[in-house]
Amino acid sequence: MEHLPLFCPPVLLVLSLKYSASAPALFALPHTSSWRDLYLAQEYLDKYYTPKGGPQIGEMTSGGNSMIKKVQQMQAFFGLPVTGKLDFSTMDVIRRPRCGVPDVANYRLFPGEPKWKKSTLTYRVKKYTSTLSHAEVDKAVEMGLKAWSVATPLNFIKTISGEADIMISFENGDHGDSYPFDGPRGTLAHAFAPGEGLGGDTHFDNAEKWTMGMNGFNLFTVAAHEFGHALGLAHSSDPSALMYPTYKYQHPFGFRLPKDDVKGIQALYGARQPGSGVPEIPNQPVPKPAAPNNPDHCDSTFSFDAVTMLGRELLFFKDRIFWRRQAQLTASIHPLSIRSSFPQLMSNVDAAYELPDRGIAYFFKGPHYWVTRGFQMQGPPRTILDFGFPRNVLHIDAAVYLQDEKKTLFFVGDEYYSYDEAKRKMENDYPKSIEEEFSGIRGNIDAAVEVNGFIYFFSGPKAYKYDREKEDVVNIVKSSSWVGC
Repeated sequence: MEHLPLFCPPVLLVLSLKYSASAPALFALPHTSSWRDLYLAQEYLDKYYTPKGGPQIGEMTSGGNSMIKKVQQMQAFFGLPVTGKLDFSTMDVIRRPRCGVPDVANYRLFPGEPKWKKSTLTYRVKKYTSTLSHAEVDKAVEMGLKAWSVATPLNFIKTISGEADIMISFENGDHGDSYPFDGPRGTLAHAFAPGEGLGGDTHFDNAEKWTMGMNGFNLFTVAAHEFGHALGLAHSSDPSALMYPTYKYQHPFGFRLPKDDVKGIQALYGARQPGSGVPEIPNQPVPKPAAPNNPDHCDSTFSFDAVTMLGRELLFFKDRIFWRRQAQLTASIHPLSIRSSFPQLMSNVDAAYELPDRGIAYFFKGPHYWVTRGFQMQGPPRTILDFGFPRNVLHIDAAVYLQDEKKTLFFVGDEYYSYDEAKRKMENDYPKSIEEEFSGIRGNIDAAVEVNGFIYFFSGPKAYKYDREKEDVVNIVKSSSWVGC
């Protein structure tokens, strides 16, 4: 059975090798690093560029033509200058996290082209990780499989007991398949090609930091790559392909298989026929907006969902609409559709803030956030876990960027967090109590924005002007007064 370890950085092994005096000729590196890097490079090249049955580690001299040819082959695969020398760019690639399957050209199938002989496959998550909830693991696995089912006639059915075609588990160390895991940042996962017994089974190293976002290792990214192996694909030399050897974060929502992966999987299973019942893209359904029903912003109970600066304007969000106003209110302000200006947001923004130095703004909605430049969205939504929130935080009530400190305050319930924008890291000793830190604020905070050095907190129908030097509220007005009432 072909074994497919995923994203394993080359490990420096202690080898009993005898090198010829010509070895340093391989290097375009300082002599002091030549021997250490030579051990690393030979282990890497023997692992990924030695044909089955060919020379094994320790069976060749490093200065020989065979070693140089492997370096050239590896350089050609990764699109590097083919020098035959272990220069800086070549060693940089050798040190990158990657899959343990030997490299091949463009999409390739395993020897003998193993594939499933049926179109409906079962899968089961037998063991979960402690770093994600069961629901998060299930969602990542589901989306990873859907990425492949969209392009093929394959269907996947989840089972909760017994044996399944694809058994999925998070394992530690030696877990009984002769391919032990090696702890954090080593081998992330491995899978087996289609077949009986272990065929299709996919294992993840439980020692890794698995996430749904960009910090740590994104489970969807690794799972989708592994399921490609479990369905019969080897690696691709196309850097844009999901089956490229090195780890590269892929956002799960709206993900579509790159062309090279589609070509490879359809060479095995053919294309999915229209009307077969699988959604066009592996994405969560987007609800249709209801008919416009603008709230009465001059009502005595009116409140905002979110407020932010955007360029030289203030934006106020409520349900499906928002208002734009200059710093000085000089004319009547009319409501605008969120959907027309921010199609991906649709409605109901929870929080927003701008980083004027970077020219970007963040919009939060449930457990996700979007990045914009002006009114232009920059890519698909991402998870708020990227900011370092604990997993029990599922949405943000309000956010405000403090220009002088270069920090963003996030308000969740009766607590708030402080995020260091320069370090891009959540600060320690948070969350803290809003009531204890911001004297005079009453009720949960719906929105917040900094203007002229003051923080304006919006809580229900009231807007509190907070003086940071006095550490107290200095004025209270109606929230609706900000939009002309």
